[in-house]
Amino acid sequence: MHRHGYKGRKFHRERDQRRALVKGLADSLIIHESIETTLPKAKEIVPYVEKLITKAKKGDLHNRRQVISSLQTVNAAHKLVDEIAPKYTSRNSGHLSVKRTDIRRGDNTQMARVSFIEETNPDKSKELAKPEKPTTDKKPTTKKTTKEAK
Repeated sequence: MHRHGYKGRKFHRERDQRRALVKGLADSLIIHESIETTLPKAKEIVPYVEKLITKAKKGDLHNRRQVISSLQTVNAAHKLVDEIAPKYTSRNSGHLSVKRTDIRRGDNTQMARVSFIEETNPDKSKELAKPEKPTTDKKPTTKKTTKEAK
């Protein structure tokens, strides 16, 4: 038996429990804007929330209702559509970052922190990326070797 073509992680849970887990983690991430969880759960939640952010950026009624149905609380959905999504209008993807943190003491599990990236103004980021350097007119130096005639 092989697992070719199977997407997602099961987390040793049934389907409804797994969906509730992902909804709850996404809800907590949106409300607190950063959560710490296990690495597999963090990797599973990132594409889920990325798709929600894409829907929230459109902001119309249909997409707002889809975001509400994908989260556990209406308050989190409204926060995502009204406050978080407008910050990322200039971005197509990559709204979240996953950083590994400590190893949990009880079961030696790798923990990770999922958080929204800090969106900077695109004009300022270009200025920071290319600082202006004063140009100098230096000629490249070449090493001259002298051959002695014997």
